[in-house]
This record gives sequence, C-alpha cells and structure tokens, in this order.
Amino acid sequence: FDFINGFPYGFGTKVGERGLALSGGQRQRIAIARALLADPQLLVLDEATNALDSENEALVQQALGRLMKGRTNLIIAHRLATVLGAHHIIVIDKGLLVESGSPQELLSEDTRFAAMAAAQSLGLDGLELS
Repeated sequence: FDFINGFPYGFGTKVGERGLALSGGQRQRIAIARALLADPQLLVLDEATNALDSENEALVQQALGRLMKGRTNLIIAHRLATVLGAHHIIVIDKGLLVESGSPQELLSEDTRFAAMAAAQSLGLDGLELS
C-alpha cells in the first residue's frame, strides 16, 4: 500500500470514473490491493502485471506471491516469467489446450512453452523452479 501514500491525498485521492486519472500500472496495483482486502478463495489474475515497469513488476510479484498462498489461483499471462512458480501450467493456442504440465516438464521438452520461453529470453540457465 506504500504507493498509495505517494498520491497527493493518499487514500483520499480522487481517481476519476473507472480510474481514468491513474496510470495503467496504478490501476493494476489498486486492483491487486482490493484483491488483498477481499481475501478470496479463488484468485483470478488476467495479465496482472502487464502495465508495470520492471521495478514495479518485481514489487507486485512479491505481493502476489504472498496473496496467492493458501488459495486456488488462475493466472492468465503472456509474460511467462509470471507463471514460472506455478504448480501446473496449461498452454492454450487458438482456443485449444495444446500443452499441460509443470514448468519443469514444459521447459525440459520440445514444447511450445519452451519455445515461447526462449523467445522471451527468460534467462532460464541455472534457474531453480519451485
């Protein structure tokens, strides 16, 4: 919640209708903060960090890691680094399920997931996957 204190009036800052007075990254961080407060059993994150710069993405990923513990999570992402800590990954292409497995399984085989990871230059050498 530290970023909210950076607003002119903190939690009292008017954000405009649908948050139009905020940047995309600020809207995403507020949506994640709301999810933290709601404490849902099922958490659905659809491109939760796509509007964030690298520094803020790392901070949000840390917060999401805490938020996701002890609940079921469905994460929709094009940035594969976002899902490397998942227990199970499903790859969908043109509406069809084309691959399914753990990150380790999908990265160790000749898969679309591995090809996408290489294309995104995730720097997977020596990376320990949980």
